[in-house]
Amino acid sequence: MQENMHNKKGFADWFIVDVDAHHVETVSWPEITSYIDDPVIRHQAEMYHAERVGTPPYGLNGDLGLRYQDVGGRIPHQSSQRENVESKDVHRDVILTQRAMHGLSLDYMVVFPTPMLFLGMHPQREMEVFLSRAYNRWLTQKILPADKGIVTLVVLPFNTPDAAVKMVEEYANVPGVIGFCVTSTRYKAVHDNEYMKLYKAIEETGKPIAFHAGYHWQDPSLATCNTFLGMHSLGFTWCNIVHMTNWVLNGIPERFPKLKSIWVESGLSWVPFLMQRLDDQYLMRQSEAPLLKKMPSEYMSSENFFYSCQPMEKSNMKALECTFEMINAKNQLLYSSDWPHFDFDTPNVIYDLPFLDEQSKKNILGLNAAKLFNLDINK
Repeated sequence: MQENMHNKKGFADWFIVDVDAHHVETVSWPEITSYIDDPVIRHQAEMYHAERVGTPPYGLNGDLGLRYQDVGGRIPHQSSQRENVESKDVHRDVILTQRAMHGLSLDYMVVFPTPMLFLGMHPQREMEVFLSRAYNRWLTQKILPADKGIVTLVVLPFNTPDAAVKMVEEYANVPGVIGFCVTSTRYKAVHDNEYMKLYKAIEETGKPIAFHAGYHWQDPSLATCNTFLGMHSLGFTWCNIVHMTNWVLNGIPERFPKLKSIWVESGLSWVPFLMQRLDDQYLMRQSEAPLLKKMPSEYMSSENFFYSCQPMEKSNMKALECTFEMINAKNQLLYSSDWPHFDFDTPNVIYDLPFLDEQSKKNILGLNAAKLFNLDINK
């Protein structure tokens, strides 16, 4: 039914890129941990998985039992992946991703991990390095080669900048790698001088850096939220609000004028708020942001700043239209589904907007991403 609905609207002839979808990598965790470099840590993972039943994935931090994304098990693809996959010719994740791409009429799908989005809060920095490297190797060797339409943004061990630089160097030219990802739930300041080598390395690849938002219920202020509704509303915006503020006010766009950034899974309503708030304060305290050559909002709506639309707040259509205008959405907004999470969006979320012309819809649904990631429109 979903495919028929898209075809009626002509989606079969549109180039569509989903810049944020997910798989549940922990289902394949024994495979992933077999790619760990350190032989001692790798052996510990092997023994852990071989001898223990019903325990969390080895070495991975996270939200433990505070998981509500599958809405009480009603989204089988989300947590346990109960969808039937009979084919043994390719990896299960390839089949599930291809099904999602077919249902959403996609040409490309950017795949992110899910539990690993908590890695930025791992109590052991070296484990973030081990696990992100193992995941990246598994993904690029086992999943991406099966379908050119499945692509990724390599997860960086951001708490260890030198290791992150090495990751960029290792994966810059690997097929299917179209950029680099920082999991936003973390306390490291993005403007710290230790990251300048990393930003330079990414800038030289010509590929973007993405900040993928998440939540952290153990954050002292967010811990006051007593519902997932509250946590989901605030957590996914707060981390990127902080990082964006530091990114802009500390002049990262001026220091790295060719580096493009993507702000993922935070929705859009926070962006106009932050634009106005930073502009207002900047006019009164310009001496504290000496690298800036224009207003904060001008950077945030410039050609180097991109936003993913999901979850796009639609309760006030006038406010949404204003948001699109403020962020230059026709050129800077990227379609994302956030599949298979409970709040995922089909391409209709963009197609049905009454204030967009057809060219703007085509840009947002795929052409902006094609330009940003240098994707083959005729693959």
